[in-house]
Amino acid sequence: MFEQIVSITGMNLRNIPSRWSTSLVVVVGIGGVVAVLVAMLAMATGLERVFSKATSPDRAIAVRTGSDSEMSSNLSMETARIIATLDGVAFATPELYVVADVPKKNTGTPANIVVRGVEPGSFDIRPEFEIAHGRMFESGRNEVIVGIKALAEFAGLNIGSRLSVRDTSWEVVGIFETDGSVDESEVWADMTVVQAAFRRGQSITAVRVLLDSTNSYSSVQQLIEDDPRLPVDLTSEEAWYASQAESSTQVIRIFGIVVAVIMSVGAIFAALNTMYSAVASRTFEIATLRAVGFRGGPILVSVLSESMVLAILGGLAGAVLAFFAFNGFTVSTLGQQSFSMVAFEFMVTPALVLQSLVLSVALGFIGGIFPAFRAVFLPVTTALRGE
Repeated sequence: MFEQIVSITGMNLRNIPSRWSTSLVVVVGIGGVVAVLVAMLAMATGLERVFSKATSPDRAIAVRTGSDSEMSSNLSMETARIIATLDGVAFATPELYVVADVPKKNTGTPANIVVRGVEPGSFDIRPEFEIAHGRMFESGRNEVIVGIKALAEFAGLNIGSRLSVRDTSWEVVGIFETDGSVDESEVWADMTVVQAAFRRGQSITAVRVLLDSTNSYSSVQQLIEDDPRLPVDLTSEEAWYASQAESSTQVIRIFGIVVAVIMSVGAIFAALNTMYSAVASRTFEIATLRAVGFRGGPILVSVLSESMVLAILGGLAGAVLAFFAFNGFTVSTLGQQSFSMVAFEFMVTPALVLQSLVLSVALGFIGGIFPAFRAVFLPVTTALRGE
């Protein structure tokens, strides 16, 4: 049985080049499905990475009770001072999260960008922060530093440019990086200057907390819940950004899967037509093999193998196309909870390539199973007579 499978399958695969035009239909069809699916999932993966990058288990974020984003939170500076004194808290710093309209480079239309008011402690609590170009802004002056991804997506954010926000002109003095995190899509400035420009008084939107250790999280959370002066929810940094990413990535994944399913139907029909044509063109050949003693099982396996090999070639072609066309490509999308643009890069990972190959094999199997059974149950006498 094994020798028959190897013999017939090898013969079928060697004959693929002679049927290159029909075989190409399967490769292109399945390659298109894989390319689209990998591209969409690479988008979701890249967005997830932006939110999960540069998070730390010993850091947490405090926002007003019931708020699911910094945008909807409102706290006082006194709240930040109280949190900083709690047992288990090594350091705490207030931040102000607001948005401004800045034109995008590719369209020229205004889009929301985060302007974050920060104090020196904001840099201390983020060891991944570094100035890539230019310098740090000076306290009390209308100066800003810009995240490297914001620079790539928005116009007028180069060093030396003037940024007009809320009737206030700001000078861009530096470009910063935070190891690829979502902070790189923001503009940062001195807290007091941002509060004045956006008429926020002494209010803030969040408190960044550095814990003594990862084991301190539960105790600090309990202290906050027991303190009537603190109407805040404390969330670990990892959990906070995971929730921020979930809504956006879920939409992208669902859309990608729906498109892939629709395209998969077309790819399956292409495989069916190709394999039916291959079986029909080899009717006499298959009947002769049956007549000289080859069993139906090896014939079925050989037809299925041919279909799946073509599918795998298509899957590899689609994955390679998606990698070179999209991997590392920077785009931006509107955060569902932050109401601001988040810039990120497509990420074609080995896991996505493996998933695409599994999908290819599945499509090849479905597209080849019925033609394979037709080859097995083809009446030998009828086929030999050419009927």
